[in-house]
Amino acid sequence: MRFNPYLRYFFYIAWHWNPILALFTIYYEIRGEKKYHIHTTGEDELKTLKDIGIDISHASIYMPVNYFILERLMNEIVKYDQSKTLLDLGCGKGRVMIVAAAFGFERISGIDISGEFCNDAAGATAAYNQINPTVRFTIINGDAQFYEIPEEICNIFLFNPFDALIMTGVVSNILKSQLGRPRTIRVLYANPQHKSVFLENGFTEIYYLKKLNYFEGSILERKG
Repeated sequence: MRFNPYLRYFFYIAWHWNPILALFTIYYEIRGEKKYHIHTTGEDELKTLKDIGIDISHASIYMPVNYFILERLMNEIVKYDQSKTLLDLGCGKGRVMIVAAAFGFERISGIDISGEFCNDAAGATAAYNQINPTVRFTIINGDAQFYEIPEEICNIFLFNPFDALIMTGVVSNILKSQLGRPRTIRVLYANPQHKSVFLENGFTEIYYLKKLNYFEGSILERKG
């Protein structure tokens, strides 16, 4: 068991928020990492990206979505959708991609601006394919604001990876994809700080969850 990353993450959350939130988070981190056989716990302020000249002024720091919220969003989305496709915008080290596969998604894509994170995600997905080779994973190292949403994608995951300016562009890309192939698109949005951008563009909230005043999850739907 990897106690050092958990201990460091605990103190990071306790310092920036509070100890109760840290205890809740670490409980689910240990449980989730063991359950899905991955190593994605921790935080990263993206300084290495800044050092090589990548603009991170509109990006959020790396912190993986809490398993408590993630699993509940997945439990809910499988009630609505049978397309088995999911795109994780800001996929980090691949946590959401692996959990989505465990929940039955078969064509899963992730994009992240960090090449290092993409390498980690590639390692995690390759290990998963050793157990279940039927899942098709695609990982793209790139900027999500310029990414054209594939027309096969019906579900999109976000863990508040961008500010409102970039999110507006991302929503525009989603609408453009939906116009190209009319279909219902659902967005699983953890920590939905810019939910209004979706609501202002024709999305409807079909699910909402909040825990400890910090953990939030929303599913937004727009019919094509």
